[in-house]
Amino acid sequence: MKFFVDTAEVAEIRALSEAGLVDGVTTNPSLIAKSGRKMAEVIAEICEITPGPVSAEVTATDFDTMLAEGRFLRGIAKNVAVKVPLTEAGLSVCRSLADEGTKVNVTLCFSAAQALLAAKAGAAYISPFVGRLDDIAYDGMLLIADILKIYRNYSYFKTEVLVASIRHPVHLVEAAKLGAEVATLPPNVIRQLFKHPLTDRGLDSFLADWRKTGQSIL
Repeated sequence: MKFFVDTAEVAEIRALSEAGLVDGVTTNPSLIAKSGRKMAEVIAEICEITPGPVSAEVTATDFDTMLAEGRFLRGIAKNVAVKVPLTEAGLSVCRSLADEGTKVNVTLCFSAAQALLAAKAGAAYISPFVGRLDDIAYDGMLLIADILKIYRNYSYFKTEVLVASIRHPVHLVEAAKLGAEVATLPPNVIRQLFKHPLTDRGLDSFLADWRKTGQSIL
């Protein structure tokens, strides 16, 4: 499974990349707004940090402007993946950009039918939002299972399932068990993956025993 980090904070991306934990980055207008910087500058800097795909999202809703924005965004760096919403116009833009050789991430997916349309439109990635489905009392992981089942029925679909809106490590583990190709995680969730009370307890015990010996490895 590929790990994308879901943030526009450059310092976070750099730290996680140096630890070898980042295969790509996803951003959105809300994350860019939180950074307080211009989108093009942020995307360019992120693309220099990671060679993997960096999703940059259009902000228009009509076909012509979305397409123009998508072409501008892909021009920032060769590893930009243009992110478009799962609307009729968004899927038309996806088809146009995909035909031009641009990777497209179709976002805000909440049904298997929508995911099927995105694959037909040539999306490189489909981003189902599991956490937001959980928020309305629907098991978001059921959607992931349905999408994967559909995609695996048709070998000519090349769209990868990019599990988004991950709220906690359980979402990640369940997505990995189902075989999702990508997960995009906020930095705090990535750091939660390290944590287990028995790991901390075991390390404390080992170090306490070692100190009693009075030895030093170096």
